[in-house]
Amino acid sequence: MRVETEQVPITETSLSNYFCGRLKRQAERFNPPPHEDTCWYLGQLLDRFARSEDFFSYADGQLTVRPLALLYGDAMEASNDRHRCLILQHMGDMALFLGALFPEKWARRGIGQDYFVGMGGGAYDYLASNARSNRHIFFELANTFTRMLEMVAEACSRHQQMSMEDLLNLFQRWQSTQNPVIANQLQSLGINLNGSEALH
Repeated sequence: MRVETEQVPITETSLSNYFCGRLKRQAERFNPPPHEDTCWYLGQLLDRFARSEDFFSYADGQLTVRPLALLYGDAMEASNDRHRCLILQHMGDMALFLGALFPEKWARRGIGQDYFVGMGGGAYDYLASNARSNRHIFFELANTFTRMLEMVAEACSRHQQMSMEDLLNLFQRWQSTQNPVIANQLQSLGINLNGSEALH
């Protein structure tokens, strides 16, 4: 049995931890699963892009999303390799974020998944050989970009599923802590907690 968890309150202490947890659950579907460091990186990415100042660029007096092709041009014109790596990292992150969360919007403009895979995968491939750190993460992102698109899309979906085991674990956490946030989460799933104190 699986329970729909649409509009379940967040109980994590940070947005990056929340997304990292969801990404790890999605990662279990793959064999082999993505490296834990990669899930951490993606959780940080989603947390960062939740803030408009990290997602949008300011151009011609307005906030806009800088096209990936222009970011690629910026990277090719970079004066040094460090600056090029920073631009390509942003380009890869943007390709992953946009391709995972807004595929229908871009498809209406004639931009398919292959475009995001090519741009994002290519950016991460360069970083896998040239970045100062996290090369193993960029290597995995480059070589499994399509899988990462799917994983990020599912982790951000409002229609997550909760297994009966997860539900029981959540209930046990509530029993031991009496946390009202967890109580609200359980009640939103249709769990009646009246008289549950007797189960301690």
